[in-house]
Amino acid sequence: MTTIRDVAKCAEVSVATVSRVMNKNGYVSKEAEEAVLKAIKDLNYKPNSVARSLYHKTSKMIGLLIPDISNPFFPELARAVEDVALTYGYTVVICNTDDDSDKERHYIDALKQKYVDGLILATNQLTMEDYHDLNIPLVMLDRSNNQSTPTVVSKNFEGAKEATELLISKGSRFIAHIRGPYQVKTADDRYLGFKEVVEDRGIAHVVVEAEFNIKSSKQVTQELFDRYPTIDGIFASSDVMAAGVMKATKQLGKRIPEDVQLIGFDGIPLGEMLIPSLTTVTQPIYKMGTIAARLLIKQIEKQPLDIMKYELETKITLGETTRSDSFAKT
Repeated sequence: MTTIRDVAKCAEVSVATVSRVMNKNGYVSKEAEEAVLKAIKDLNYKPNSVARSLYHKTSKMIGLLIPDISNPFFPELARAVEDVALTYGYTVVICNTDDDSDKERHYIDALKQKYVDGLILATNQLTMEDYHDLNIPLVMLDRSNNQSTPTVVSKNFEGAKEATELLISKGSRFIAHIRGPYQVKTADDRYLGFKEVVEDRGIAHVVVEAEFNIKSSKQVTQELFDRYPTIDGIFASSDVMAAGVMKATKQLGKRIPEDVQLIGFDGIPLGEMLIPSLTTVTQPIYKMGTIAARLLIKQIEKQPLDIMKYELETKITLGETTRSDSFAKT
């Protein structure tokens, strides 16, 4: 393997001169610079990235912490972050925490040892103090913990209100909201949007908590219908949870949308694959990821941030889990 000493010998200069040329730091004569660059090309020299990161305390690496890689929402975010990062010469290290605080701490320690240049956090198991002690740039993605950290989210509250209004407009009169875990800001905002509409409209409702996965939402749905068999509308806090609702209702012999209408939240491709296709609140997932990556890179490269918090618009995507207007109950 070619070393920096080989380059110096080939160019007939010192190792320090080669280092100055590579790092663009310090004076080097034009002749010496040309000799070093030619030697690097002739020898096909590739700098040791580990050694360079130790020297510069930088690595051109970005850490992306996500809570559940099996949830299709997060790979879509990760793809966007990676696309932007590669454009600017950064490598993304994806860390799946499984909503486990110990695992999250382990990843943070590992990334710190690698001199990662910044973190994008789509998790919320730890406090912001745990992250700020790292003294590196941070961005919150699909999570929001404080006002001082740059944040990218969608308008969860407004999207939930729109979903609930749609269920009511299409005839649902007893609506269940299967909300995400408490203390997850996005789940809390969707719950609050739902709550505002049903209380203002005087609609019978019930709220239960589930994890953002199919198994949990399926079990909760079965328990809901055991207790409240007349539920005729469900707003699930994610598309994956909505898939669990569909499995439960099928086993219970209930038809969607004839007996029970259903709306999810996210707009992941899974919704179009389900039968019937899912009506959902669509987030601009890819755009969220690209904005988060640019916000982080701006901080890393010491550029000012014009906006600290981005709240992106959502939209309703109609599928077959809500009734057409002609079949809406009165």
